Amino acid sequence: MPGFRGSVALIGTGPMGAPIARNILAGQVPLTLWNRTPEKARAIGGGAVVATPAAAASDVVLTVLPDLPQVAALLPGEEGLLAGWRSAGIEHPVMVIHGTVSPVAVAEFADDCLRNWGVTVVDAPLSGGTIGAQEGRLSIMVGGPAEVVKGLTPLFGLYSSTVVRFGLTGAGSTVKACNQIVVAGTVTALAEAMALASTAGLDLEKVQTILAGGLANSEVLRQKGRRWIDQDFEGGGSAKNQLKDLNFIAEIAAECEIKLPLADSIRNAFQLMINEGYGDLDHTGIYRAIVS
Repeated sequence: MPGFRGSVALIGTGPMGAPIARNILAGQVPLTLWNRTPEKARAIGGGAVVATPAAAASDVVLTVLPDLPQVAALLPGEEGLLAGWRSAGIEHPVMVIHGTVSPVAVAEFADDCLRNWGVTVVDAPLSGGTIGAQEGRLSIMVGGPAEVVKGLTPLFGLYSSTVVRFGLTGAGSTVKACNQIVVAGTVTALAEAMALASTAGLDLEKVQTILAGGLANSEVLRQKGRRWIDQDFEGGGSAKNQLKDLNFIAEIAAECEIKLPLADSIRNAFQLMINEGYGDLDHTGIYRAIVS
């Protein structure tokens, strides 16, 4: 691939990782895959599926995992990435974190990795959901050394339509926090609108047609609207993950000494949803908490 050199591995072949892997393979880039559940990696239908993180050690390792502890757990031990990089003679590996993580924690993690092991950590959270991943039009907000990010950009281009670097590691996750305020706010606003419309006896499909034709239209409505019509909240981005993101927003807001009343209100709403037992539902399932 022009502009990109080196071997690539992807760790975490879940709802986002699997379509990303397929787009990389479609771009004719050899790819090593590891997943805690091997069957999910084999279901990609391409790439080299390996048995341990050590065997996945490559020049660039993309991680698509829920949070930073799962990423950190890949490093130590005989079967970990650090041992794999040493065995392969890779002196300056790059680890890309595509999950949504704490901006504060990932900056500290990156400093530790570079100082202790020579591993460059790039935080590159994603926006666009599973549909955006499948269609190869994710938005990637990136934090990391400029030259490293420049080298990664052609690879990112295989599964994204927008790639923007914002600064050093941690900056990408700060932008993702901004993104998630809008996403969580839009999901909650639409859920409330659908709850009101339903309670008033209105046809939700017709209501959404009106919303989609005006200023209330959004990518959330386009991708998620059917969930409220069909009352199908299984799968997708879970409410638990949405609350995790909202907690990160509160953390970075405290760090920046700024009050975010809407984000705080939405965080409370998702906490109540999870307390009511709906945490594994798609975040649009906050509708259930509203009407209950």
